[in-house]
Amino acid sequence: MANSAYSALRISDFRFFIVARLLVNTALQIQGVAVGWQIYALTKDPLSLGLVGLSEAFPALGISLYAGHIADIIDRRLIALSAVFLLIISSIFLAVASAGLMNAATLTIVIYLLMALGGLARGFYGPALFGMMSDIVPRELYGNAIAWNATIWQASAVTGPCLGGLLYIYFAAAKTYLFSTFVLIGAFLFFVLIKSRTSFAPREDVSVLENIKEGVRFVFSNQIVLGAMALDLFAVLFGGAVALLPIFTAEVFHCGPQVLGILRAAPSLGALITAAILTHRPLAKNAGITLLVAVTGFGLCMIAFGLSSNLYFSLALLTFSGALDGVSIWLRTTIFQLVTPKHMKGRVAAVNSMFIGSSNEIGEFESGVTARIMGLIPSVVFGGSMTLLVVLVTAFKAPKLRKLHLTSLYRELEEQK
Repeated sequence: MANSAYSALRISDFRFFIVARLLVNTALQIQGVAVGWQIYALTKDPLSLGLVGLSEAFPALGISLYAGHIADIIDRRLIALSAVFLLIISSIFLAVASAGLMNAATLTIVIYLLMALGGLARGFYGPALFGMMSDIVPRELYGNAIAWNATIWQASAVTGPCLGGLLYIYFAAAKTYLFSTFVLIGAFLFFVLIKSRTSFAPREDVSVLENIKEGVRFVFSNQIVLGAMALDLFAVLFGGAVALLPIFTAEVFHCGPQVLGILRAAPSLGALITAAILTHRPLAKNAGITLLVAVTGFGLCMIAFGLSSNLYFSLALLTFSGALDGVSIWLRTTIFQLVTPKHMKGRVAAVNSMFIGSSNEIGEFESGVTARIMGLIPSVVFGGSMTLLVVLVTAFKAPKLRKLHLTSLYRELEEQK
């Protein structure tokens, strides 16, 4: 492992890569706040907020495995550029649709359709980005690059919601979406600047189906990868409460969209602090146990958040939950990058996207459904409790993950060279 905390940043293409990613995520976070507040203002229905996540998840899930196949046979930079272009188109139409020319029912349907287009773009974007990092950064710098990547991502997740809330208050929905469009255009230009290209080893002609099956088999035959994916899948699916934050903001804390932006940013602030620490002090020993403890703490934070009616205590809980989630993200991403062969990055990332990426959106739908059935607070407490149960099951069912040390994994990879 490299000693310098800034080793990956010395690579110019990596700098362009993380700036582009910062801008894409900032734009999507701004959109997330605007869409959440706008849909709740239009419908006053928690299930409608959950349907936003579902409208993104279905296209992403439907295209995910094929997108992973494409990311392993086509230059990943071109895929990322195409995906960002689709996001720009979606953002432009969100701005046009919100200009006041439609009634509430029609506008709600149009927003769902445009979020579905964004979900399609993100289905291709995720596998391409996962593979791009290994095209740009040598293996010995993966841990450092992942820490910087996480730092930049979380920085966007802090600034994006806060900025989105302020923009929505002062300029309303249409101009907020227009602002996010310009941010996405900036990201597109930074992706253009990246010079690294994906190189593929010569191989026999393999069908699309066989290529996809190879990636799926790899994931399901590796207990460490599968255990980490399953743990995060169910923790996010049950434990997240992001979709319900507009209701907490309006009905529990009696505040407006600016506070919604702060609430959405709080977990990312915690994760940003974690990522910044990990750039200087990466984890090495007891990685498996650390992962299980972090997800347990996340579940407990969600239970306490559901029971809290104090805004400042709730902000602290969300921030701490984000710090714990940051540990989980860093460990999981490092494991996947180290264990996955370079020629299979796209397909493994696609399976990961089905497990985790879309689970964010499906988790939003689950939150909306359980809030409709159980009520707001019981649904969040239920989700946190289910997260604790998932940790317990994973600890027993995936002993290799529980006993994992990253130092041993690095040693094995060095011996394979």
